[in-house]
Amino acid sequence: MKFLDVKTDYAFKKVFGSEQSHDILISFLNAVIHFNDDLKIKTLEIVDPYNIPMIKGMKDSFVDVKARLEDDSLVIIEMQVLNHQGFEKRVLYNAAKNYSVQLNQSDDYHLLNPVIALNIVDFNMFEDSDKVISHFKLIEKEAFIHYSDDIELIFIELPKFTKALDELQNLQDKWLYFIQNAGHLQFIPEQIDPEIKRALDIVNEANLSIEELELQHKRKEFIFIQKSSIELARERGVEQGLEAGIEQGIEQGIEQGIEQGIEQGIERGTENTLKRIVINAHRSGVSLQSISGITGLGEKDINSIIGK
Repeated sequence: MKFLDVKTDYAFKKVFGSEQSHDILISFLNAVIHFNDDLKIKTLEIVDPYNIPMIKGMKDSFVDVKARLEDDSLVIIEMQVLNHQGFEKRVLYNAAKNYSVQLNQSDDYHLLNPVIALNIVDFNMFEDSDKVISHFKLIEKEAFIHYSDDIELIFIELPKFTKALDELQNLQDKWLYFIQNAGHLQFIPEQIDPEIKRALDIVNEANLSIEELELQHKRKEFIFIQKSSIELARERGVEQGLEAGIEQGIEQGIEQGIEQGIEQGIERGTENTLKRIVINAHRSGVSLQSISGITGLGEKDINSIIGK
């Protein structure tokens, strides 16, 4: 039994953004968002209907679903797999834009409804914090007096969620485990809640057409290529070599050490990164041609790394 990786746009919208996903999305939102007075969502409207653009999907590295709650609050759920410059500003801009467009020119401000921007990211955003879920609101910075709850930003950093299946304690843990690990599961765990079982049924490859599987494979390969290219570029940067040079320079002389360290640091870092990318790409089913395009390695070198 195999399941789609929910972190890709096709699978994410299929699970959370379709008209038949109401109960699933309600369960997920109730698990990860702390609503005022512990109010639970009973009904919602999915603003963006489930629709996968064949061309646009290959360009975007994020996907969002909008849900309107019974009190008219708007929740923007975004799955972001690639970090990029200005991402934090885009999240804030998107939330503010969705807040401001609620009013026509002659409307009163009291008609504005709260906006919650829920961002699920597949990378670390806040290096100084071990929290998996971080909440941000407008408050006074010294006395922490709340100014308004109308705009709330929530970030779920998936790499910080490391619990195994037998360590899951509540529904929140189970949903995060599902999003993090669905693409690696080979069976439906017995201890998973009914809504998550339904979500796994939706992304069960046995229930999908050949066209759907091909679309998912292309999207997953595209994301892998983007991630690998970013990682390789970072390893090839001078910064890592410079750090190695400074360490070596303490013993051998600063000037000589930095020069040698730059060369050796880049060489060692790049070699290890290339091997890691090739192995992970091979395990993920990425084509030999794509692996070669990412790494610049020939077929013989790639086969040598993967043991063929």
